Amino acid sequence: MKYLDSVSIKEIGLNWESLTQAMDDAVTCLVDDQFSQPIKPFLRFKNLTNRIIAMPAYLGNQFDVAGIKWIASFPDNIHKGIPRAHSVSILNSADTGEPLCIINSALVSVIRTVAVTRLCLKYYDKHKKLTNPKVGITGFGPIGQYHLKMIQDFFKDGSAEISIFDLKGVDQSLIEGQSNVRAVSSWEEAYTDADVFITCTVSDAPYINKAPKKNSLHLNISLRDYTAEMLQYFKGGMIVDSWEEICRENTDIERMHLHFGLQKEDTSSIGEMTTEDCISKMVNNGSVMFNPMGMAIFDIAITQRFYNSAMEMGKGVDL
Repeated sequence: MKYLDSVSIKEIGLNWESLTQAMDDAVTCLVDDQFSQPIKPFLRFKNLTNRIIAMPAYLGNQFDVAGIKWIASFPDNIHKGIPRAHSVSILNSADTGEPLCIINSALVSVIRTVAVTRLCLKYYDKHKKLTNPKVGITGFGPIGQYHLKMIQDFFKDGSAEISIFDLKGVDQSLIEGQSNVRAVSSWEEAYTDADVFITCTVSDAPYINKAPKKNSLHLNISLRDYTAEMLQYFKGGMIVDSWEEICRENTDIERMHLHFGLQKEDTSSIGEMTTEDCISKMVNNGSVMFNPMGMAIFDIAITQRFYNSAMEMGKGVDL
């Protein structure tokens, strides 16, 4: 069995195109019904703002593996100087059940989140053809920092103008030497003129209540930043990874459902995004919002990708 930690993951390195393709292939398994993925339980105790989530899944087609991610999310950790999230992923042989790999690193979860974001951006850009885009990011913890890396990689020519806001301030050392990146003093500054806006916060209460830039893309990663009234700007342009997963746990989607009657049939799925190209009908008819709750199949796909790379490159520890 292979054991990988954050050092191993960094040694293997990031190939965003390859990781995004893994997400695309995982969606194909979803569309082909070559997967198994129970609704993930949220384990809560003591402080109910904290949760530990179990995310088991099987992926068929070229993956043919099963596994689980066990991830703890404790938002107040950021005030204690320790990471908000801690996760362990286990990959099992689909034929024998033998454990193949353990990854003890929240970094893999961050990378999976960003790779799914990039998948949506890829399909959006296919039709919108973003040229010299203005990109806004709110929240600059690990999720925000890796989204910046991904955006810089996606727009390799440096054409993206990126504005970043964080309540605690942006660590200037993380954006030094990047002439197209600037820290701003409010989320509105990052948001108002953004062609692409990305939420990467740990907010537990919605605050975004202003009309978005016309025909912009909103990558709602943190899921609890938009007021329910914002639905009016995204009607016909709402994409979710899984309605059953995301319409719960006080997400923006659940509140839009409860307060303004948003229904599953009012949204498009991630499968419709990749196989039916639903974005082609959305890009010029209003703003688009992508809401990924995070599906276990994506974690299994990412875990297998790093496991395969570790075996090829001789990284990690053999147990």
